[in-house]
Amino acid sequence: MELSIVKYALAGRIATLTMDDGKRNVVSPQMIRELNQALDLAEKEEAIVLLTGREDVFCAGFDLNVLKRGIGDAFTMLTGGFELAARLLAFPTPVVIACNGHAMAMGAFLLLSGDHRIGSDEPAKIVTNEVEIGLTMPYSGIEICRQRLNPAHFVRAALLAECYTPRTAAEAGFLDRVVSMEDLLKESMEAAERLTKLDRKAHRQTKLRTRRQLLKALRRAILKDRMDFVLQGSRRLLSSRKR
Repeated sequence: MELSIVKYALAGRIATLTMDDGKRNVVSPQMIRELNQALDLAEKEEAIVLLTGREDVFCAGFDLNVLKRGIGDAFTMLTGGFELAARLLAFPTPVVIACNGHAMAMGAFLLLSGDHRIGSDEPAKIVTNEVEIGLTMPYSGIEICRQRLNPAHFVRAALLAECYTPRTAAEAGFLDRVVSMEDLLKESMEAAERLTKLDRKAHRQTKLRTRRQLLKALRRAILKDRMDFVLQGSRRLLSSRKR
């Protein structure tokens, strides 16, 4: 399996997936494809997943260049990103996220899709900023935010695009805890190691049971988003023809 912007490393029963596109770790079609390939391998190995980013960036959201390129590529990327989040939420083994820096828009949705999320105390932006940049938040993003964020912060994050630091993100529900950057990977590996002691079958079945309503709502939301993306694309095409 050839991976270029996702690094895969297996140590015992822990598979570390590191997003590293050399820049801002945008969620591009290639990033989605390689993350799914890495998850395929982790699932085959029955490994605990530890997902992290590069330097001071966990994930900066969707690739805006793809959004500008055309309807087809944008549609594939947008739906693929939320399908990836749904896969993480239902993944058969525990998913630990080591949030090493900025997590913005789709990056924040991926962060919310982990089972145990540890952040570093370095200055970083954690934000679902769709309404700030002129986008209506997708139905899928709303459902993902609803399941983990504290009720008051759900409104502030989804509706008001509030930007959080790692410390305030832990209060809001984006993160479970915050440690120093020096300790982030060590603490995340220790958390993943503790989770290897869980019974795999019991964990998988309990995860599906506890997230049954969320996963159903998210599947419906992805379908609604697909229709919404198509309608938006059609409107843009008609508008460009009228000019």
